[in-house]
Amino acid sequence: MIAGLARRLGLPDSEADEVAQQSLSEFVRAYREGRYDRQKGRLSSWILGIAHHTALRAIRRARVIGPAGSSVIDEVPDESALRSIWTDERDRTILGRAISMLRDESTVDDRTLLAFELVALRGVPAAEAAAQSGMSVDQVYVAKSRITKRLREMVEQLTTAFEEDV
Repeated sequence: MIAGLARRLGLPDSEADEVAQQSLSEFVRAYREGRYDRQKGRLSSWILGIAHHTALRAIRRARVIGPAGSSVIDEVPDESALRSIWTDERDRTILGRAISMLRDESTVDDRTLLAFELVALRGVPAAEAAAQSGMSVDQVYVAKSRITKRLREMVEQLTTAFEEDV
């Protein structure tokens, strides 16, 4: 999520990954020092603040030493825009994790998952997805519905777990 935030702020992949590492290091150090105060806000907001400041330092460095016309943003997003980017990255990360967990479930048939991925994620027409997965068109629609329902449940569970400040 942190690397995604940094990329959305205009940093290249290598610098975004460095921002993520530095942010997590800073978080662990500050948390161990007892600097997180639950009364002042959510843990995710605190981590977002650390990531934001770390990314801004990287952006400033890129402006100083980077080439003219760098792709790094010219204006720092306001709190609302930053929160929106963070939420988008959170949702993208949670969906990716849920899909990964779904693939690991032994109860999900490979053909069913393939049909879902083709229709729901890649936008392939149902008839073509049926041919590629060895299913009927009706079976593809059932697979899409079944997997979508399971994926929604998993995303809800992961989102709840993420939002809890434990």
